Amino acid sequence: MPENALYPRFLKDRLEEALKDTPVVLIHGPRQCGKTTLAKMQGAELGYDYFSFDDDGLKEAAAEDPQGFVGNLPEKVILDEVQRTPELFSAIKLLVDRDRKPGRFILTGSANILTIPKLSDSLAGRMEILRLWPLSQSEMLGSKPGFIEKLFTADFKIESTKRMGIELAEKIVGGGFPAALARQTERRRENWYRDYTDTLIQRDIQDLARIQHLEALPKLVQLLAGQSAQLLNISKLASPFEISNPTIKEYVTLLKRLFLVDELQPWFSNRMSRLVKSPKIHLGDTGLACSLLGLDADSLMEERSMFGQLLESFVYQELRKLASWHEERLDFFHLRGKDGMEVDFVLERKGREIAGIEVKASATAKSSDFYGLRKLQQALGKRFKCGIVLYDGETVIPFGGQLFAIPISLLWK
Repeated sequence: MPENALYPRFLKDRLEEALKDTPVVLIHGPRQCGKTTLAKMQGAELGYDYFSFDDDGLKEAAAEDPQGFVGNLPEKVILDEVQRTPELFSAIKLLVDRDRKPGRFILTGSANILTIPKLSDSLAGRMEILRLWPLSQSEMLGSKPGFIEKLFTADFKIESTKRMGIELAEKIVGGGFPAALARQTERRRENWYRDYTDTLIQRDIQDLARIQHLEALPKLVQLLAGQSAQLLNISKLASPFEISNPTIKEYVTLLKRLFLVDELQPWFSNRMSRLVKSPKIHLGDTGLACSLLGLDADSLMEERSMFGQLLESFVYQELRKLASWHEERLDFFHLRGKDGMEVDFVLERKGREIAGIEVKASATAKSSDFYGLRKLQQALGKRFKCGIVLYDGETVIPFGGQLFAIPISLLWK
């Protein structure tokens, strides 16, 4: 893919809507996922000036006199990487309270300010927050899919497509960062991911907190890559280090704030007993995970256990990307029983409608693959809208009662 390739970002419609009625709009997500490009493209259409706090001089000026800095800004501005200048949030609040004109500020951030209460609270009711993920497969193709709508209406018809095979492994290894995808060789992509990880650890984490064992973080990130799609096990993560469990937990929290990892919380119901209460961990991008683990498409295909884990994380990321531009809020969970029953993803819409998704790396789907989905359906009754098994097969297969086996490629086609 060419270095200067520009992809459609389907979050653009949500951004346009927010700027029409909200004074401050924050686009946050991992570094290098395309936040600045999206903000600049939108800003160019609407006459926004642009300033980046990756410029240390600008950062120091804003920190020295936040109110003076904000007061001297142009009428409409993009402020990039605002997590580096937390002092500005109170000054922006004062300015917005004097004039609540919509679309005044577009902010971007590579840290999740929702995990920094003083920052998120200061602009409560004045700011809309949009999460931008790395590129989805559908954005790479330039075609917005209707998978979420079909999922909650169980509107899947029998159809056929080609099995993906090695192409699926290539997509997992490729990930979604535009700059990494632009690299022409595997070695060049590995260099990009290595530099990316170093930047996060040496600069971005240091901006958020001063930590004692910085040298442990590269190994910790690699261990998290190996645990992707597994239950979070702090003791297992801590075992290679002479560092306490609480400290390792703090480090994982820091990595979550930088969108390097996501925690998928467990789903509960009083109609289902003996449920596991631990969250699952998913690395934020499978391309980064494969780079950290030294896996290319061929070696990933050979390591079937790791292929299954990273395929589950790949599907999780694709679903979250689809949900990020969906008109209605979707909440994500996982379900696991102590008897081994599980559903990889439980999606909740409108606080009531539920759909379940199980992911299989195999080329065939069988009735036993729906065990967890059937248990969920029995517990929920009419609240259960659809259950699907995503598999690397060729055909949409109805399994009765709002249950379907779906080829993985139909997530984005």
